[in-house]
Amino acid sequence: MHKPRIYQHIFNEIQNDIKAGIYEIGSKLPPERDLALQLGVSRTSVREAMIALEVNGIVEVKLGSGVYVIDDHQDAANPQTGFNTTVHPLLLPYLQEDAVITPFEILEARLLIEPHLAELAAKNRTEEQLESIKEAFLMNVRDNLEHSTEHIGDRLFHIRIAESSQNDAFAFFLSFLLSKHYTEFFSRLRSLYTPEDMPLRSQLEHQEIMTAIQNQDAQSAHDAMKKHLQNVIHIFEDS
Repeated sequence: MHKPRIYQHIFNEIQNDIKAGIYEIGSKLPPERDLALQLGVSRTSVREAMIALEVNGIVEVKLGSGVYVIDDHQDAANPQTGFNTTVHPLLLPYLQEDAVITPFEILEARLLIEPHLAELAAKNRTEEQLESIKEAFLMNVRDNLEHSTEHIGDRLFHIRIAESSQNDAFAFFLSFLLSKHYTEFFSRLRSLYTPEDMPLRSQLEHQEIMTAIQNQDAQSAHDAMKKHLQNVIHIFEDS
């Protein structure tokens, strides 16, 4: 049996406060920073709890305004964070649905392993694998030009770098982590806190990573991937 995550404790505590009438329907919850101080937890855990509450129909997150209670009778001790059903067929083979992993846990794990994968890809990639990375990058560019919300090229870019590491275990693990980007939990975080220029910024960072892999510059590939993921985390934490 899995031990409840911090965000689940926050979810349950706020839900109980709503049921008890401390926060009434239509009322605004305290700001994230205040709740984090009050509960003795991180702001990212509070943000995850707010998104879980919204996914379960208990609150509504309004950017620039706050979080508002919209239902006080939900019974969701185990927050629902299941798959968004609109997943592109190219990505279906990579998707798995079982344990709930929170968005910031996913990003933290990716930050730990993906710089090393980029380094290995620069050392070990074949010409065929380099072409597959370039194809994914061009798909990423097309996605951005078409204002796609599916981010197919972005996901495939990272997957194909992992495959180019020549370590199937790493590639499998990354595919599993990326599958969690298609839960409603992660999708809502992205839709709320992604600035308009983020896809283009990521595209430029992807190009830097790809160039390092093409040049077989392992250290530059490692550093470029690390910088890219740190930027993503920074955006989602501080937006």
